[in-house]
Amino acid sequence: MPDPVGKLPSELDQLPDRDAEETAEWAASIDAVTEHAGPHRAAYLLRRTLEHAGASGVSLPGLLESDYVNTIPTAAEPEFPGDEAMESRITAWNRWNAAAMVTRGSKLGLGGHIATYASVAWLYETGFEHFFRGKDGDGSGDQLYLQGHASPGIYARAFLDGRLSAEQLDRFRQEAGGDGLPSYPHPRRLPWLWEFPTVSMGIGPISAIYQARFNRYLNDRGIKDTSNSHVWAFLGDGEMDEPESTASLALASREGLDNLTFVINCNLQRLDGPVRPNFKIVSELEAQFRGAGWNVIKTLWGQAWDSVLAQDADGSLVRRLGETPDAQFQTYATRDAAYIREHFFADESLRRIAQGLSDAKLLELFQNSRGGHEPRKVYAAYKAAIEHKGAPTVILAQTIKGHTLGSGFESRNANHQMKKLSGAEFRTMRDLLELPIPDSALTGDLVPYWHPGEDSPEVQYLRERRAALGGLAPARKVAAKPLPAPAEKPFDSLKKGSGTQEIATTMAFVRLVKDLMRDKETGKRWVPVVPDEARTFGMESLFPSAGLYSPKGQTYDPVDRDQLLYYREAKNGQILNEGITEAGSLADFTAAATSYATHGEPMIPFYIFYSMFGFQRTGDQFWALADQLGRGFVVGATAGKTTMTGEGLQHADGHSHLIASTNPAVVAYDPAFAFEVAVIVKEGLRRMYGPEAENVFYYLTVYNEPKVQPAMPEGVDEESVLKGLYRYRAADLTAAEAPKIQLMASGTAIHWVLDAQKILADEWGVSADVWSAPSWTELRRDALEADEALLRGEERVPYVTRALSGAQGPVLAVSDWMRQVPDQISQWVEQDWSSLGTDGFGLSDTRDAARRHFGVDPQSVVVAALAQLARRGEVKPQRVAEARERYGL
Repeated sequence: MPDPVGKLPSELDQLPDRDAEETAEWAASIDAVTEHAGPHRAAYLLRRTLEHAGASGVSLPGLLESDYVNTIPTAAEPEFPGDEAMESRITAWNRWNAAAMVTRGSKLGLGGHIATYASVAWLYETGFEHFFRGKDGDGSGDQLYLQGHASPGIYARAFLDGRLSAEQLDRFRQEAGGDGLPSYPHPRRLPWLWEFPTVSMGIGPISAIYQARFNRYLNDRGIKDTSNSHVWAFLGDGEMDEPESTASLALASREGLDNLTFVINCNLQRLDGPVRPNFKIVSELEAQFRGAGWNVIKTLWGQAWDSVLAQDADGSLVRRLGETPDAQFQTYATRDAAYIREHFFADESLRRIAQGLSDAKLLELFQNSRGGHEPRKVYAAYKAAIEHKGAPTVILAQTIKGHTLGSGFESRNANHQMKKLSGAEFRTMRDLLELPIPDSALTGDLVPYWHPGEDSPEVQYLRERRAALGGLAPARKVAAKPLPAPAEKPFDSLKKGSGTQEIATTMAFVRLVKDLMRDKETGKRWVPVVPDEARTFGMESLFPSAGLYSPKGQTYDPVDRDQLLYYREAKNGQILNEGITEAGSLADFTAAATSYATHGEPMIPFYIFYSMFGFQRTGDQFWALADQLGRGFVVGATAGKTTMTGEGLQHADGHSHLIASTNPAVVAYDPAFAFEVAVIVKEGLRRMYGPEAENVFYYLTVYNEPKVQPAMPEGVDEESVLKGLYRYRAADLTAAEAPKIQLMASGTAIHWVLDAQKILADEWGVSADVWSAPSWTELRRDALEADEALLRGEERVPYVTRALSGAQGPVLAVSDWMRQVPDQISQWVEQDWSSLGTDGFGLSDTRDAARRHFGVDPQSVVVAALAQLARRGEVKPQRVAEARERYGL
């Protein structure tokens, strides 16, 4: 029989059917059930058959979606171990104080978010009372990635546990005085409380995945036992639209990260309205996570639904729940019982169920009873999550945005922008939460905070539960000791130069790190992070010795096993080779860069990436890294616009240093020579891992252009390299009557300037000094600090001004970056200033052609220098024209 029209062949058509008659009998059975009991019954039987097959050990693909009901039936819920009434009162106090804090701040025009925490209060409280481990035990505890917009609720809980005062709550979003509370989880602003910055949506999910993975990395490498640490990420359903939110789901399941749980607050709303107005976000997320290999637990309906669902004899109620779009559920949560009867219970089977339900019951079902608002349902989900082995778990908890804030807030499209409650709304909230707050306390302009008292049963219960779980949470504690400085030998090796051998600064950096990884004290703490470009950067020599981390080790025979530098994976491997994912690599780097606080184990990560694909692609993550107080080395390899010119427009980087300069935690350098790399890395280790460790991270740009690396010149001190400017080579031409100019360059541009220095002397009689500027950004920051000191009445001259003091002639700055990079310091240079750079889009060609195109090759530098001198009257204008003609410009 031919296939029906439109039917595509499947993989089953390619397999021999050993018993076609038996197959036909199974198909006929399905047809019979469909005809006599309906397609829903047939689907039910098939699903139960698949479940039974899976439980029996038969390997079959899993279903991506299940019915729109709770994954854990009421009968299977574990006994709730806490005092539910007591925890309800604690949650009520937190709800009240969170709303009061935001409302009081809104009177000053500061804003804040109320509705998010109102929907997730029980998701947090159940965790704090029964699951989230503190740091008082092993120093690590659990890692909590909390929703940024829910921060008022966390502050309210810290007020209840005694860590914040009412005066501090009143400083919410008022940080200028130094003692205020940041709007969101910002470790840099409140480092004793917040561990992870999560308000930049999408960063929390990917960071949590790589944190869980890094926990395993530390354990597998024998650095710290992290087997008891669990990572909890609390996310919004709208947040899951961010590409970073789901970018690494497969990694988590592939590596079996059962130490990770996502809790997605499915209140069905994003900022302006429903997340999926005409669809169902829970079902979509379930399919997405199941398809990625995650364990999925749905906690959708509260206890009030149990008896109603029990009446669903033919499955019509479950079908109706599954077919109702999210926007309609939002409407049901705001309408009266008559509307619900008419529109939801529309067919005969549903009307029979509705007849036995009072109006009050209907309103309870649709306006209150959600799984995420009931501690017993949440506890059952959390317990199942931490007990599940072999895969990460996602809990899809359905809630109502603005829950308990009153009809003016609950499920309203605008509630994200609503920042305060009226006095009447606070009274309604008080009555609903049954709080013992008298009317007399609610008569003033400012609604009061309320605390039951240090000796109250609620506070004592809270503290007892946290003590049992290992201390207060969230909390950030730094207990790591400084790392010993490595031996001088690896640094001295680079300072001596490369002799006659040409090596690129990229290779110089890799050689240095390779030597440092051999250090007996600190070598094991280096964490190389590479997004699938290790061979590009000459790092394959690390493969056999350090190994690439894999929780499974190496289960195959590598194709290059007979070669010296073969691809070796190992469970205790040191290198994190992440594949083509800059976002994942930076999330990995962040976990390692903050291990000194998270686990009390300082690690030294270096994240090496291709050209601009670090800062350009993942700039928001770099801000989060700075917020999280990360430490380590970020390396932009194959840097600059003209050293990888075969790659073309999108690969030609002339702007990364500008992006890096906007981040206050970045210490950025563009070293010209290997000895500069050595000096910078040595100082970075001291600043980030020494006795007085600083919360900064280093950004180095290194080049793939092989050059003979000179020895560090005598008379050049390390301090001047680190400050960002020093005279590398004085002019050979010293005649007093010779026109004089100062040539300044960073990175690979130093070689064009050195060539120009010789041409200017030999062909034009111009005396030029050459200055190396390893960091334009550090020079600018020093100058800005000098300006700030001047405002305070302190006399301070910027270093760049002092360094160039007495230098004769104008200054011409040259770099492989756009002119704005060196121009950062121009206002503090007393000499006449001009610059050359690589502004505009990149292009594919040879290095020489690209440099001529951008006007930064040695001959272009010569012409620009002569033109600058001509403007000062020190060179005749016709000499500039002569030079242009001679060099074909």
